[in-house]
Amino acid sequence: MKTILTSGCAMAAILVGTLGVRAELAVSANDGKQLRKGDAIAYVEPDSISVLDITAHGVRRLGSVAAPACMIGSPTAVALSHDSRFAIVTACQKLDGTELVANDTASVVDLRTPANPRIVQTVHTGNRPGGVSISPDGRLALIANSADNSISVFTIAGMHLTPAGTVALPEKSGPSDVVFTPDGKTAIAVGRGDSHLMILSVNGTQVRYTGRAFQPGINPYGAVVTHDGKYVINTDLGGALPAPGEKPAPGARRQGTISMSDIATGKLVDSEMVGPTPEHVAMSGDGKYIAVVVANGTAPVRSDPKWDKVKGLLEIYKVGDGTLTPAGRADTGHWCQGTTFSRDDSTLLLQCAGEREIEVYHYDGTRLTRVEGADIPMGARPGSIATAYSR
Repeated sequence: MKTILTSGCAMAAILVGTLGVRAELAVSANDGKQLRKGDAIAYVEPDSISVLDITAHGVRRLGSVAAPACMIGSPTAVALSHDSRFAIVTACQKLDGTELVANDTASVVDLRTPANPRIVQTVHTGNRPGGVSISPDGRLALIANSADNSISVFTIAGMHLTPAGTVALPEKSGPSDVVFTPDGKTAIAVGRGDSHLMILSVNGTQVRYTGRAFQPGINPYGAVVTHDGKYVINTDLGGALPAPGEKPAPGARRQGTISMSDIATGKLVDSEMVGPTPEHVAMSGDGKYIAVVVANGTAPVRSDPKWDKVKGLLEIYKVGDGTLTPAGRADTGHWCQGTTFSRDDSTLLLQCAGEREIEVYHYDGTRLTRVEGADIPMGARPGSIATAYSR
């Protein structure tokens, strides 16, 4: 496996290794296969997995490794171990000659030397793997497979994954994500295809679909669970459920929403309109906030006439007991995908696939502002991102 070292990696290795300064790591999966008509880059870039430091002294890219990645699907295709020693990255597509086809692999990435990440294992999943989560005790990994309506189960020992079964979900459920509750006894699969959240029971290495499901909105995409384990918060690509008797106008574009549901009862307790195509929801490390990435109809390439007219959105909501309260908003770049907070909530990273870069934002609890001059070029299109505490 060829390793790609970025400028400054040698210094990063000294800072992280020799001086003993502990980096606060984020991992970005970058897709070089997604070409779009009119783009200035008309050739395939290598897929890559990049490691970033987001500690208080500023955001830096420490190192990258060439490895399969995919930005098509929920931006939850990366999960870090709770000690940030390794990451799991799924890849739902690959190139077969010049054609994009379905893939069925996930990579395990050794992060112990952040300037020189290494692929230490590749495993087979179900068809078109997407969201991945690691259990609170670090012993189990779950991967949502959208094309065959299943969840792949793996046990974790050190940095090694061992297949431990497959959970069959309802036909056409098309799961795009899966997330654990804090006690590790329950997981929630996000069914984009049939607009349901499905409850899984977790008992050691035994994971089963309980048959219980509920609808938070139309085409849920990605999810997080509140730190008290009471609520699941998810994005809805198709927006809120229609009121009884409501018939949307043909061709009308629905506004996306974020939903908050009581896990015990399935009751929808809050729904907030956020804008067209909410790509990602990420939890802050202290559980006080969520960040929502809204594509907002932005153009994927600079040659598109609407490039300068339509911006994406990054929105912050304060998480209460059954409530989501707007707490900050900023215009962003184009075709943006995933986001993550720093541990102290003051910094957010945002993947913008149109620009092929990661934008950096500062948050002070009320205002969200872009940090000028801090953008990090990625080469390939960044599509999923996570820290050890963003799920």
